[in-house]
Amino acid sequence: MISPASDPVLSDSRDCRQHRVSLITGATGAIGKAIASRIASHPHFEVVLVCRDAATAAAAARDIRHHTGNEKVRFEIADLGRQASVEALATRWSGPVSVLVNNAAITPRRREVTPEGIERQFATNVLGYFWMISAFHDLLSRSAPARVVNVASYWAGGLDLDDLEFERRGYDNDTAYRQSKQADRMLTAAFAERLGGEGVSVNACHPGDVVSNLSRSLGFGGHESPDQGADTPAWLATDDVGGNSTGRYFEHRREVACRFAADRDGVEALYRACERR
Repeated sequence: MISPASDPVLSDSRDCRQHRVSLITGATGAIGKAIASRIASHPHFEVVLVCRDAATAAAAARDIRHHTGNEKVRFEIADLGRQASVEALATRWSGPVSVLVNNAAITPRRREVTPEGIERQFATNVLGYFWMISAFHDLLSRSAPARVVNVASYWAGGLDLDDLEFERRGYDNDTAYRQSKQADRMLTAAFAERLGGEGVSVNACHPGDVVSNLSRSLGFGGHESPDQGADTPAWLATDDVGGNSTGRYFEHRREVACRFAADRDGVEALYRACERR
């Protein structure tokens, strides 16, 4: 069943190589929209933008359809920082999911909490990835070969397993962002291990240095266009390498050793902490 806010598109999963369905979260942001557009430029992909605002999502879907000529672009509404919203999206979903691109991220300058009492940046940037993979696990497995692309960053580090939500530390949005991207890289390793036997690959990447609302909130600039920033995530979503590799981290289409993923005890501790929330 398609939600009332969505543009209806017919699906045919009889040949997963000729028709692949890709979900992209945070798809109205600079990088997210560019990732969606790059994937939509492949005519055998149906692209679903997962966004919070229906009007912005509808405009982005129209723009991508216009520029790529791919009419199989639609949207779904979900708040990635709220588990119930993610689970509602998965519950109403019908059909296959070949590719999940976790990209949604926020960087509020002051500490905020969700209605469930979870620090908002951790909820969206980390738990949003965890909840999406968990909620779509069965659909991804049934659509195998399938893949997950976690948009992380080389700007990562400082994760504190004893204070993931800045309840004791003073909140700083840059520190919280770096922690969230380290967590995304670690969760990539955790899910790659769990889903590898089901024909689902899970990889992470740095998207590029793009001027965006997120980068401005962090006080950074950027020297790459959104299309350049989308290059590696879209490549992992569409190229054979994204299906043949799993548990890896990439920058500029090159695999880079991830010291965070190598911390097996830390990876498992983070996974369990996310399960408890």
